[in-house]
Amino acid sequence: MRNTLRVLALLVILAAAVTWAVTGANRGWTKTSVPVKTLDPVTGIDGITYQPKFLPGVDFLGAAFGGAVLLGGVSFFFRKPTNNSNQ
Repeated sequence: MRNTLRVLALLVILAAAVTWAVTGANRGWTKTSVPVKTLDPVTGIDGITYQPKFLPGVDFLGAAFGGAVLLGGVSFFFRKPTNNSNQ
């Protein structure tokens, strides 16, 4: 059980880091929408519209790291299996 929790903690960190890197490595806070410049076809005026898009930030990495530390910490509450070979 100890090793399972530790491997799970490592997988949580790796999955979060890969997700963060693949989605753009946003070094700010997590965003759920991004601004997009648009041009009004009638007036020719530039404007900004927001499109829904999930960009995980450093708070996402922090939460994943905290969860992994919690999993790793719980693993210390389990004893090592002992090999009792008293003959």
